[in-house]
Amino acid sequence: MASFPGSGLAKGLAVTLRTMTRKTVTEQYPDVQPELPPRTRGVIGLFEENCTVCMLCARECPDWCIYIDSHKETVPPAAPGGRERSRNVLDRFAIDFSLCMYCGICIEVCPFDALFWSPEFEYAETDIRDLTHERDKLREWMWTVPAPPALDPAAEEPKEIAAARKTADKLAAAQAAAEAQAGSEPTTPEGGAS
Repeated sequence: MASFPGSGLAKGLAVTLRTMTRKTVTEQYPDVQPELPPRTRGVIGLFEENCTVCMLCARECPDWCIYIDSHKETVPPAAPGGRERSRNVLDRFAIDFSLCMYCGICIEVCPFDALFWSPEFEYAETDIRDLTHERDKLREWMWTVPAPPALDPAAEEPKEIAAARKTADKLAAAQAAAEAQAGSEPTTPEGGAS
């Protein structure tokens, strides 16, 4: 099949003309909020209660954009005769989003689920120095984190839940057996056991 000179130009112009006649689908952003996918990486939220100041997130961050300060406090013994323990208390947790490359390594390595992705993306600043957000702002973003997706109904039950259910079933069976035995014991007319 031979092509005539200028056929590529004609095809290109045909595509342009077809596109020009279609209605545009541009969403007017400030007025119309975009429909974001469920796993959108907008900003990182901090659930402060779960943070044990283990520093894994700051150590693993390739950009070194996480700043953590803490101090140790002594906790009194839980029982008399026990020994005092020390624990880390979080003083500062900040992320510099002007350096962050949104790789998610900090969220993946956190062993206590203290960091989460929030779909929030409207946090622009006029000064780059204002892109370092402290723990108060990170905590506010935590409330915009979507709930995790539902588990697959055909999936295997987690081992922790299966073990807890097995223990609860054993306790319920033992309690039912004890109640059945207590109900089947003969009693004397005075109400005491024989």
